[in-house]
Amino acid sequence: MGKLFILFAVLPIIEIAILINVGEQIGGWYTVAIVVLTAFFGARLVRQEGLSTLTQAQQKMQSGQMPGQEMAEGLLLVIAGVLLVTPGFVTDGVGFLLSLPMTRPLIAKGLMKHMSVNMVNTSYQADFTHQTSNQYDFQQKEEQESGEIIEGEFVDKDEKVKPGLRKPD
Repeated sequence: MGKLFILFAVLPIIEIAILINVGEQIGGWYTVAIVVLTAFFGARLVRQEGLSTLTQAQQKMQSGQMPGQEMAEGLLLVIAGVLLVTPGFVTDGVGFLLSLPMTRPLIAKGLMKHMSVNMVNTSYQADFTHQTSNQYDFQQKEEQESGEIIEGEFVDKDEKVKPGLRKPD
């Protein structure tokens, strides 16, 4: 919840404050021009890097390797593209950081490491839940076999009764 609050409430306020300050320093039209130019050049950079990453992924798949690094970099490029076309200097900075060929592979490796740790933890939790469920099922079977009476309804399959009709008593 806190991360989403920062993303959707605090970040726009910071962006607006920076845009106003830059506009006061260099002028409003120059600020708008910078925002438009960063969006344009950022989109071109993301497109170029995306095609390069796609080519690398295809080469890895053709050689029988899993393109995990390239998939993570592709995800970062999608995020970078969104950030770069969003007006603001902070989002542009983060977007360029995610799209540059020097920084993106490092961030992608960190992302993959973080995801693998989370996947291991989730896998462990799933195994634990499955084991607990099996233990519960085993306990229920033991209780049934111990001679306890379990209430329920049954249908006598030998008698031919039409659905919806009850057999007279």
